[in-house]
Amino acid sequence: MFEKRMLNCKKAIDAIAFPGPRNPFVSNKGGPRVMNSDLLIVLGLLCATIVMFTVNRPPMDAVALLMMILLPMTGIITVPEALAGLADANIVLIAALFVIGEGLVRTGVAQQLGNVLVRRAGKSETRLILLLMGIVAGVGAFMSSTGVVAIFIPVVVRIAFNLSIAPGRLMMPLSIAALISGMMTLVATAPNLVVNAELTRHGFEGFGFFAFTPFGVPILLIAILYMFVARHWLCSKETLANPAASRPRFSTWIKEYQLKQRGFRLALQSGSPWIGRTIAELNLRSRCSLHIVSIERRRHFSTSILSPQADTVLEAQDVLFVSTNNPKIDINALCRENHLLELPFPDAYLSDISHSIGMAELIIPPNSKLIGKTVLESGFRTEYDLAVIGLKRNQQAWADLIREAKFAVGDVVLVGGSWHAIRKVHQSDHRDLIVMNMPLELENAVPVHAKAPFALGILALVVGLMVWGVIPNVQAALIGCLMLGLCKCIDMSSAYRSIHWQSLILIVGMLPFSLALERTGGIELAAGILGRLGDLDPRIMLVALFSVTALLGLFISNTATAVLMTPLALAVAGEMNVSPYPFCMTVALAASAAFMTPVSSPVNTLVVGPGRYSFFDFVRIGVPLALLVMLVTVALVPLMLPFTPVNME
Repeated sequence: MFEKRMLNCKKAIDAIAFPGPRNPFVSNKGGPRVMNSDLLIVLGLLCATIVMFTVNRPPMDAVALLMMILLPMTGIITVPEALAGLADANIVLIAALFVIGEGLVRTGVAQQLGNVLVRRAGKSETRLILLLMGIVAGVGAFMSSTGVVAIFIPVVVRIAFNLSIAPGRLMMPLSIAALISGMMTLVATAPNLVVNAELTRHGFEGFGFFAFTPFGVPILLIAILYMFVARHWLCSKETLANPAASRPRFSTWIKEYQLKQRGFRLALQSGSPWIGRTIAELNLRSRCSLHIVSIERRRHFSTSILSPQADTVLEAQDVLFVSTNNPKIDINALCRENHLLELPFPDAYLSDISHSIGMAELIIPPNSKLIGKTVLESGFRTEYDLAVIGLKRNQQAWADLIREAKFAVGDVVLVGGSWHAIRKVHQSDHRDLIVMNMPLELENAVPVHAKAPFALGILALVVGLMVWGVIPNVQAALIGCLMLGLCKCIDMSSAYRSIHWQSLILIVGMLPFSLALERTGGIELAAGILGRLGDLDPRIMLVALFSVTALLGLFISNTATAVLMTPLALAVAGEMNVSPYPFCMTVALAASAAFMTPVSSPVNTLVVGPGRYSFFDFVRIGVPLALLVMLVTVALVPLMLPFTPVNME
């Protein structure tokens, strides 16, 4: 019924706007018509979509679903065409890249990359943006920009979380850098390949692999400088509403329990009597008042953090992180007697190993079987697989030997050990211990840290397959997902949770607009208007080409925009009897300058949720940047690619 009403409405519009012939594409005089009822309806729905995006009511993914329903009801496209995006290879590719990104998170690769960025940037948000945009643009020059964003989103979220920066301050620089990465190399983005293919099809020599780099690098530098200023226009209130902000950090407990004075890192040197013996055999708790919290063990390509077990055999070069509850211990004498080397204990050490080793505050409730027993008498380490490294009574840290203290009701016990053991206590219904505080570093816990080399190898394989084009990108990504599962870097439940379904629905819901605009003549209308400017100065034509390409990119994919605009650029160059390269390069650069709306590119769509952006955030940040990119393009393109006519191959 509703579909019939939509068709009747279309007929009424046709009768009013176009009296006479019933063909909506033909005027009374037989010439091409500049407007028709179908196009008016599509533009009306598009305007309604933009308005709803702007006010953010309803949510963007809900608006996309609504358009998937309404567009087929107009009769312009069919239901299968409206749903075709669900089977689009690019949608499957994006979902697969989310899974690969999760694999990097679960194995700690993303965290280590984030740690490198943080170490280099320090506490400077400006330096962090510089490094982030530079790395993303560099990586994106050789693989899918959408894939780069999908992989870097968890990295950026973790950095923002650790530095108490609103994610929205970093997600926009991430998406902008990923889009600019498409201006770096020939294979960086699909529009570049479309433009290059069209050039060769018309008999011209194609662009070289690095032909885009002289334009991409200056644009990236300008974008970085621009984001130093524009980041202040992005809302940063999200961090204030973060419920985790009130949770303690490792650094808080280090001060409260005076762990800095009681913690040591001891390396086992050659000849140490501890080498080859199990932790149970050494019995360091009774002999030396030492608790082994973690063991650093060097592997072939990395260093693993082990949680000590009674049957763990110590090896040469192992580094033990130990805590003592004996304030009178002579650590230098202990090292001399046992061929140990005391290593520095930096302030950030515990945070650096927090992906594997954790801490938690537990409280002794009434009727606990631990009451009246010491740590050794209770068999705490054997029972819970956790070491007691601190004790508070009446809100005061215990200053004497903890092993001699008898647990009392209300005592707060600081324990250290594997996150698995801590979660086991937290999730069980123990009546003897209650988890009082879990630290902020719990968010950094990595389930399968030992699998990091496998994850890196799989990522390198996927990127290599994409760069060399051995198989389609979507197949390369799916192979990567399967290999991550086979290597146990990720499981099925975490894989499904990692996919940002709202972003995928938003992309799928907007794809039908591209087909509807093509079918109703909207694209041809815009191209026809531009074609009438052929007598203008070449630089003015570059401005016109860039503007139309960028505006079309607001409503259809940048790949589709390149498909439509490249033939027009070649035709204009032929009419003006000048080289086609400046015009084709301008189209390619403009297609990648899709900064202005969240639906201009999947790259933007992916960061909407994590960055908590509104439609208008992209408009106020993206429009000035697009204008800057246009100015740089118009200034540089004629210098690098002169208008002088060239001979065909």
